[in-house]
Amino acid sequence: MSFSFFRQSRHKTPQELAKAIKDSLMAIDNITAAEVKSLEKDASENCSYGSSNLDISAAIEADVGMEEVEKNIMTMRTMVSGDGEVEPSADQITQLALEICNEDVISLLFHKLPILGWEARKNLVHCWSILLKQKVDSVNCCEQYMEKHLELLDFLVVCYDNKEIALTCGHMLRECIKFPTLSKYILDSPCFELFFKFIELPTFDVASDAFSTFKDLMTKHPTAVSEYLTTHYNEFFEQYEKLLTSANYVTRRQSLKLLSDFLLESPSTHIMKRYIGEVRHLKIMMTLLKVFVANPNKPRDIKLILAKNHEKLLALLQNLSPGKGAEDDQFEEEKELIIKEIDRVHRLTEI
Repeated sequence: MSFSFFRQSRHKTPQELAKAIKDSLMAIDNITAAEVKSLEKDASENCSYGSSNLDISAAIEADVGMEEVEKNIMTMRTMVSGDGEVEPSADQITQLALEICNEDVISLLFHKLPILGWEARKNLVHCWSILLKQKVDSVNCCEQYMEKHLELLDFLVVCYDNKEIALTCGHMLRECIKFPTLSKYILDSPCFELFFKFIELPTFDVASDAFSTFKDLMTKHPTAVSEYLTTHYNEFFEQYEKLLTSANYVTRRQSLKLLSDFLLESPSTHIMKRYIGEVRHLKIMMTLLKVFVANPNKPRDIKLILAKNHEKLLALLQNLSPGKGAEDDQFEEEKELIIKEIDRVHRLTEI
């Protein structure tokens, strides 16, 4: 008597899994989430009147297709992370990374994000963070794939306009930004300026995620940022000024902190000198700095930042001038107030 009935089905190889993911994605090529729901609704209504077996079949086919896609993505997660009992195989993970590139699975997965369910998107984000790091003969094959399909980076950025998948795309985008070539492409792409819009979106979690991605773009690779700011100085700071004067307090605070982060990096010191030397920026910075420094309830981490950078800050402030047409007396009074407060915080923190 054979007991093969009780045996588990054979696990897919990386090659087989990549092919299965591709086939299942292509099978739903013409299906959208809205169409699936519409088909299900129509089928339900038609059942009541005993008509349209075609619509019912289409709805069933759509459901089965989506189930197959989500099952394959779950299998991919198990292959790269294990199942809690069996550890993942490093060789299989590497081979899978190579196969999803060779089979053009990455592009399909990106473009099908809007119709994937929440669980499938979560699993995909997890897999992407692992697969993107895999090297084949010292080459990051997924990074190389993205370099050949840079339009996918633009796609991820633009998806911040779709709140259903914005956080998924943001996470995947930040994984890409860890690589200098991919980060540099986004900085130079026309889609980069969309971040100034996305940071101000009314949906808080999407706006916060967009700012996190923007922050990574401006801080992960200082040399690339310096080159970008040198070339796009006027247009960038014209947009950035809107963040510094935003009606949203959190946006103003985060933007001010980020400004100091990327301007104080050594490759960008020439940008910093140019920026603080312009009166139009100086007025904004003095107003914000006054509120920031003079606040008597400054958190300890803020005090530590002021104390740690007090020499640089004092040197910058002492060299500032109000510029032509400015109110010299008021400017000097405010500057003196800020200098004294920074010096005081430094002395107290030392104690």
